[in-house]
Formats: sequence, C-alpha cells, structure tokens
Amino acid sequence: MSASAPDPASFHTAQRRLGRYVAACLGLMAVAGMALSIAPGQADEQSGAAMRDCRQQLIAGSQDITCLRALYRQPPAQWPAAHWSAGVVQRELGPLLPPTAPADNPGTPEKVALGRRLFEDPKLSASGQIACANCHDRQLGWGDGKQVSFGHDRQPGRRNAMDVSMAPYSQHQFWDGRGGSLENQAQFPIHDPLEMANTIARMERYLRRDAGYREQFDAAFGDGRIAMDKVAKSIAAFQRTLYPRNRGFDRYLAGRDNALSDNQLLGLHLFRTKARCINCHNGPAMSDDRFHNLGIHFFGREREDLGRYEVTGNPADSGAFRTPSLRNVPRNGPYMHNGLFPSLEGIINMYNAGAFRPRPVGDQANDPTFPTTDPLLQPLGLTAAERDALVDFLSTL
Repeated sequence: MSASAPDPASFHTAQRRLGRYVAACLGLMAVAGMALSIAPGQADEQSGAAMRDCRQQLIAGSQDITCLRALYRQPPAQWPAAHWSAGVVQRELGPLLPPTAPADNPGTPEKVALGRRLFEDPKLSASGQIACANCHDRQLGWGDGKQVSFGHDRQPGRRNAMDVSMAPYSQHQFWDGRGGSLENQAQFPIHDPLEMANTIARMERYLRRDAGYREQFDAAFGDGRIAMDKVAKSIAAFQRTLYPRNRGFDRYLAGRDNALSDNQLLGLHLFRTKARCINCHNGPAMSDDRFHNLGIHFFGREREDLGRYEVTGNPADSGAFRTPSLRNVPRNGPYMHNGLFPSLEGIINMYNAGAFRPRPVGDQANDPTFPTTDPLLQPLGLTAAERDALVDFLSTL
C-alpha cells in the first residue's frame, strides 16, 4: 500500500508550527540556564540590594508603591523604621490576638451567655429602661453614635460612649482611667446617677428574684450566690468576646497582599512615619493606653472637662484623656471624649495643624491646673493626598 504525497500547503504549515515549538523550547531552556547560572547567594544579594535601595528611597521622601509593597510584605519587625518621638515606648503594630482573661475569671460559655444577658438587660437600671447595650450597640461600633450619651431621665452625660470591644486590652477603663480592671469597670454605670442610677443592693435583689438568672448564675459559678462581683465577672467575660477581627488590615497582616489598596498601603506608611500617629496609637491594640492633652478641654468654659485630673488631682494630668484604640474606628464615631469630631477627616486635619493650644486668660495664667497641650503634637505638613491616604488606611481597621 503506497503512501500518498503530502499536500504542500499542509506540509509548510506543519513546518512553521514545529519551528515555533522548537523556538519556544529553546527560549525556555535559555531562561532556565540564566536562572541556574545565578547562585542562590547571588540572588539573595541582589534582593537585599534592591531592598536597601527601596529603604533609601523612602528615607529620601519617595512614596514609590513598588518599594512600599516590597518592604511592607515583610513581617512588621522588618518594616521601614517608624518615626518615634523621644521617650515613647516603641511598640510596633501587629496582629490583634484574643484578649487574655485573668486567672480569677476564666471565660466559659455559661459565663459569657450570662454576661450577654446582663449587658442587654434594662432592668439593671433604676428606671428599668437603660441597659449597657443602650450606649454600647453592636450596630454602632459598640458606641451609640451620639456626641455624648444620655442616661437616667434622659439626662445628657459628659462624654462620648467608648467602644467597649477594645476595653479588654486596656489597663485603664473610661476616658479618665478611673475604672481600673474590666471587672471593676462594670459597676460604675449601674450606680452613676447620670447613667443607670441604680444601687448595687437593689440590682442584686432583682437578680435573686428571677429564677432564670438563678439558674444561669449557678451554671456559670456553681455556688448559687448572686452578687455584684459575679455580675462584673460575667459582663467582663462577655466583653472579652467582642474584639474586632478579620478586618482588611488583619487580612493584610496574615499575608493577603491585596487586602490593602495602594492608597491604603501608603496610608499605613504615613501612619508610621510622617504623620507620627504610631507614637500614641501603637502595638496590636493601636493605643499606648496613656493619657494625653489635645487642647480640647474647654478650660473655664461651659463644656470644661479636665479628664484624668479629676481622678488623680495631679495638675500634670489636667485636660488629659486616655488614648482610644483605633481598632474598629471607622464604625464608632463621633470621636474624642466629647464627640467633638463627626469624621476622621476632621481629626486628621486637627493633628496636621498640631492640635489645639488654648492660651490662659487673666487669672488663668497663674492657675497650675491650666492644661498644657502635649508636646508630642506638632504640625505635620501632610498634603491633601496624604491626609486622604490616612483616612483610607483607617477604613481598614
């Protein structure tokens, strides 16, 4: 059986395809040969040199996004050097781990369930209408969305409701730090005349009369006794389950490079460097847990609030308030101890100008309690684009 002669057109087509295939193979072999010709040590050296060049560019003021991507892809300990002020405890940003419970109050499902019920029960108040959840609403970032909260008989309070989801990470509760531990904090609103306006004894009687509560306290603690210390421990156990998680910044720290846009990554870099936010908002909780005076104390005026001074009596604390965590911050405005700022843009503009620096008037010049704005706060010189990048980064927290 004889073979038929090949069609000339088909033969030339097959030749061209074979030529392209061979060329592709030779090209891949050449690339592989080039890669193999670079020893591992040489590759590391080239990579190290590129990283050093990127660091130098950033030090010189460059904001090249390719360099930022390369440098911030590393673990936080290897990120570009932050701009720390003298005397600041240097704590790098990092992943937020679950809060640690004290040895005398381990969290259990029974205790957490009881704490949630107590947190949401308005009958713990004198009027039977105000629960912890009234001022700390999950849908409002664990605040209440108001400048200042109102309490018993709709009396306005003095201060903005803090986000309680981050309370377990602080050693000082409330804006002025008077609360101490998380367990100690729970009793304050119950007997505060401007808040729940109840007495501890009356609240305990209410709980003891309720069969459901008796069962829950017994399940959580095992001895059947109902008292304020167990109420506090239960509410604290519940609060330790509220911490924010799986935000964009968390995903980025976990290795999701695309979890931050280019502008958000620039905002992170500015947060740690030119904007100097990290001096007060540092560590995984993004708070130094200290007290600072931003100049918004209204000394000698209708809205006067001297903050930490009212707790310690130390003139150096006059007008100072605790640094709030920035975790969950996009969801819990308005901001500052008095809710003065409705937006993050306004706060950044204030810091960019170096904060407020009220001057004493008349006899105030000789008053040792006249507050002095924290020297950490200085004009920043941020451009409009840089301020926008900061806001964009904060939206990922």
